[in-house]
Amino acid sequence: MLITIARFTYPYEAQIAWSKLDALGVPAYIADEHTINMQWLYSNALGGVRLQVREEDEQAALLALAEDLETELMQQEGFDTDLCPVCDSPNTEFYQFGKRWAFLIFLGLDFPLFPVKEGIQCRDCGAKSKIDGSK
Repeated sequence: MLITIARFTYPYEAQIAWSKLDALGVPAYIADEHTINMQWLYSNALGGVRLQVREEDEQAALLALAEDLETELMQQEGFDTDLCPVCDSPNTEFYQFGKRWAFLIFLGLDFPLFPVKEGIQCRDCGAKSKIDGSK
């Protein structure tokens, strides 16, 4: 019997998770991928694209999907991460300032007039700050 371990809005997200499990030797299956490829508006109605595994592989699959290798990959590839100006943590992620206002102005005027600026958000302390190049 197959158990759904994850649901995704888009089929490519399920394919990425499936390939991670396949690389680790965990057999996995993707359900509703073709239906949502043909009619993407059905995604929410069907509960998204489902990633399924056998019952005996459930724990191994969940552990594999929960593993976050972003930091190691960035170090391996030589990317420099921006430090949080509040707590000096390198555990930051990309953040955009002004998305909400840009969306509201777009709804009202049908034209995007509000600039969106790039920044970072610290995963440790939650502080948000703008990147030097976008001030």
